[in-house]
Amino acid sequence: MQNEELFRKVVSHAKEYGFVFPSSEIYDGLSAVYDYGQNGIELKRNIREYWWKSMVQLHQNIAGIDSAIFMHPKIWKASGHVDGFNDPMIDNKDSKKRYRADVLLEDHQEKLREKIQKEVDKAAKRFGDSFDEAMFRQTNPKLAEMSAAIDHIDQTLKGALESGELDRIRQLIEELGIVCPISGTRNWTEVRQFNLMYSTQMSAIENGEDNLYLRPETAQGIFVNFLNVQKTGRMKIPFGIAQTGKAFRNEIVARQFIIRMKEFEQMEMQYFCRPGTELEWYTYWKESRMRWHLALGTDPAKYRYHDHLKLAHYANAAVDIEFEFPFGFKEVEGIHSRTDFDLGRHEQFSGKKLRYFDPETNESYVPYVVETSIGLDRMFLVTLCNAYREEQVEGDVRTVLNFHPALAPVKAAILPLTKKDGLPELAEKIFEELKWDHHVYYEEKDTIGKRYRRMDAIGTPFCITVDHESLENGDVTLRHRDTMLQERVKIAALPELIGKACSMRSLLEASKD
Repeated sequence: MQNEELFRKVVSHAKEYGFVFPSSEIYDGLSAVYDYGQNGIELKRNIREYWWKSMVQLHQNIAGIDSAIFMHPKIWKASGHVDGFNDPMIDNKDSKKRYRADVLLEDHQEKLREKIQKEVDKAAKRFGDSFDEAMFRQTNPKLAEMSAAIDHIDQTLKGALESGELDRIRQLIEELGIVCPISGTRNWTEVRQFNLMYSTQMSAIENGEDNLYLRPETAQGIFVNFLNVQKTGRMKIPFGIAQTGKAFRNEIVARQFIIRMKEFEQMEMQYFCRPGTELEWYTYWKESRMRWHLALGTDPAKYRYHDHLKLAHYANAAVDIEFEFPFGFKEVEGIHSRTDFDLGRHEQFSGKKLRYFDPETNESYVPYVVETSIGLDRMFLVTLCNAYREEQVEGDVRTVLNFHPALAPVKAAILPLTKKDGLPELAEKIFEELKWDHHVYYEEKDTIGKRYRRMDAIGTPFCITVDHESLENGDVTLRHRDTMLQERVKIAALPELIGKACSMRSLLEASKD
């Protein structure tokens, strides 16, 4: 299946089976805004729980908070968002569409990488076991030329962003022959910086002092509560503060489904440490977060690290964890060593001391911070893309989402074979027993085969079929989603069996050191 076709099928499947809907669809929708359906919200909740348990519950020195979306406007001045939260934008004069200039260049690089990989795969097939990939990459002139082009884009983009020479970015786009995906033309405007924050007012009367912003990130709510948590929780350095919540950015480029939205959810943790130890903790969290991703059973080749070309003004190290979506590698999570910039700036703008007295060194200092920041919506899409399968079964296509059982929206479906002879009543009793610990589903409509297929399509790990033997023997048929194997299981054993298979403990244990 071609990547573009796969992505279209994933998006269509997400809507058809109640995972994601276009927002305000009956009014023709709203660009870059989506609603989560009945199965989507369960999957999203389970991903959030997996993150929260791994970050907060399993660490004695990490606490969680939930800060407000509305915050004092000086916070965004101190953080640099008012003056510097910009993206380089470029318009196509023919299509009237606006794009992030750096994303256009990154997409061009990804196409070059795909071409390189195709050449490598062709050569590997031609030469067989004797193929030396490293040597081939080094000596093939065509690959060397494309690799040099990728490096040239990196160096030029980094230099232009650091120096503010935005016209150089436009020149690079034109030199590479990058066209507008809509019009197919190269009729570009100049590159301009565009601030991404939404502004609003606290009161009905509009005046300068009441101007507020919808938060563009959740991190600042953690920084301004640093002392509150440290003192009330009696926290000792190093320690972390975590939170999940909505953030808002005026994204111009609306594409690739829920990858880039105006309203989205973040899961962030800020780890406060002694100055001079931040790079050690940066390495620790970089490796720890990758383990968290891979514990879900994803092919490691689907993930990669991508070091930042241009470090933010507050950082001394930064890396992205990227996942290979059907449309290429995109960032899912960022790990940043933010130094003491945030707490230092809030000290300056608030006039309040945000320092920690370290009893081990007998000194007071502004802690350094290592941040882990993951987009919940992007992780949702990672999980959906990674789980989608189409299989040939008895001459038919079976569409299945093979989620890790701990993340599956519905853990088990209880299906009476018929609507009579006491089978629905027994099935209802099983439902009533299991619902206290799991999100389970009851259905008696259609043939058992059609019901199995519907449960496969939403990723339900187990189907429990109640038949006439169940009335006599106290057992049911338990069908496993991934293998489609069926076995007879005692009804009394179901809570323990499903509880163990769907427990988040095994997932959390796999993600730890």
